[in-house]
Amino acid sequence: MSLTANPPTCTVPAAGGTSTHKLVNGGADKFIFKIKSSNNNEYRTTPVFGFIDPTGYHHSHCWSTKGGQAHFANAPADATDAQAAFAAVTPAGTVTIPMFATA
Repeated sequence: MSLTANPPTCTVPAAGGTSTHKLVNGGADKFIFKIKSSNNNEYRTTPVFGFIDPTGYHHSHCWSTKGGQAHFANAPADATDAQAAFAAVTPAGTVTIPMFATA
């Protein structure tokens, strides 16, 4: 089971900025993901929930000066709603994307 973020870190201007990251599924199973932040006032991402097909990828757009984590698990075979399905699974791993602010 393997999920990676490309690029693995994010650098944005201190005044605010955006970054796009590709979440890549390196495994043979379909993944479900949820992106979490410890500070939702200064950090946003879209989408929060989603699916990634085997050997596929999904673009995540984030903005702010704080870091985030993508939690992931194997997706239930019959799942069609990522948010509802994620509530029923136990995360199998985490990818952390540190964010850095520049002057």
